[in-house]
Amino acid sequence: MKAITSFLLLLSLALIGVKSNAQQTSGTDMQTENLPDKNDQRYSKPADDVLRQKLSDLQYKVTQQEGTEPPFNNTYWDEKRAGIYVDVVSGEPLFSSLDKFDSGTGWPSFTKPLVHGNVAEKKDNRLFFSRTEVRSAHGDSHLGHVFDDGPKPTGLRYCMNSAAMRFIPVDDLVKEGYGEFLPLFQNSEPQHK
Repeated sequence: MKAITSFLLLLSLALIGVKSNAQQTSGTDMQTENLPDKNDQRYSKPADDVLRQKLSDLQYKVTQQEGTEPPFNNTYWDEKRAGIYVDVVSGEPLFSSLDKFDSGTGWPSFTKPLVHGNVAEKKDNRLFFSRTEVRSAHGDSHLGHVFDDGPKPTGLRYCMNSAAMRFIPVDDLVKEGYGEFLPLFQNSEPQHK
């Protein structure tokens, strides 16, 4: 019964349309030519025994077993600070707060990846309908799914699991080794609220 209830909840949330009066440009469209590319060797997936020690039970279930955390009861669904979200497994940069918006689903949602080469998409036909799964390219972590009901200009909603990501505030970007993303946040405000 619990599995059926969970399935129905996920199905209904996946079918919810997103309404937004977003502006026509996304926050990270400014300077992307100097960002890391998909062949960046700084990010790799540790061995499974290392992951089991490094990750919480929920992080492991979500990233390695394609689990889903509960809506409205996760770390970043309502995160408002400026910064970037990286893969909890490999550290590869995934999304920016500049492209985050409130989708009403209870999960962190973004209009596009921060570095497209760090995000891989694959068809997911495990339920009664087809979805597009989102995984990190280097760490091969399950992140969530992408839907075509997001705000303009992309029309996409990257619906992610907080447990698959680590948030790095703007003030910590240099200290954490992500200083190349600092220029994105100079004189910038989120495009989607």
